Amino acid sequence: MRTACSPTPHFVTLRGAVAGLLGLLLKSKRRWGVGMANRLRSEDLSCPLSTTARQVGEWWTLLILHDAFDGYTRFDEFQRSLGISSSMLTTRLKALVDDGLLERTQYQDRPPRYEYVLTELGRSLRPVIITLAAWGNERLAAEARTMILVDARTGEEVEPVVVDRATGRRVDGPDFVFTSGPAASEAMRKRYETDRTA
Repeated sequence: MRTACSPTPHFVTLRGAVAGLLGLLLKSKRRWGVGMANRLRSEDLSCPLSTTARQVGEWWTLLILHDAFDGYTRFDEFQRSLGISSSMLTTRLKALVDDGLLERTQYQDRPPRYEYVLTELGRSLRPVIITLAAWGNERLAAEARTMILVDARTGEEVEPVVVDRATGRRVDGPDFVFTSGPAASEAMRKRYETDRTA
């Protein structure tokens, strides 16, 4: 089952495109040690990067979301696609439902069967998945890429970039910086009030 905006089956695996990124994360985790979470700074607790990583920064979670964007909705579809254990898949699907990214709905009464459909919040993650895949592909030769993003009408490969909605300017350059927001903690405000150029 695939959605109208899904890529063709030739481009459906996320494993190759984000393996580099996830590999770096795993190496970093081993290098920093498992106690890293116990040494988080106070500003990390409210940082949008930290909260997002806690929700979707795990290997299986990203792959489940990728399959969901490709139209998979049922437990057996996810399991067959990913080769994941039933217990791990159950845990990850429950977490995605609890976080409001997937909705669990019953589609069969006897026996009870459920499907997992992306919510509006879940669908809003598609640009994130696309950007992660693009980041992974940038580090590969063109012939080594297992998945690419293409224009669904023409089949031409496209390059995703992140731009400001109002101006259309790319935001990945030095002209755009993070600063504390209206709900920032004192620690977060101090982080951005510090003159790092001094």
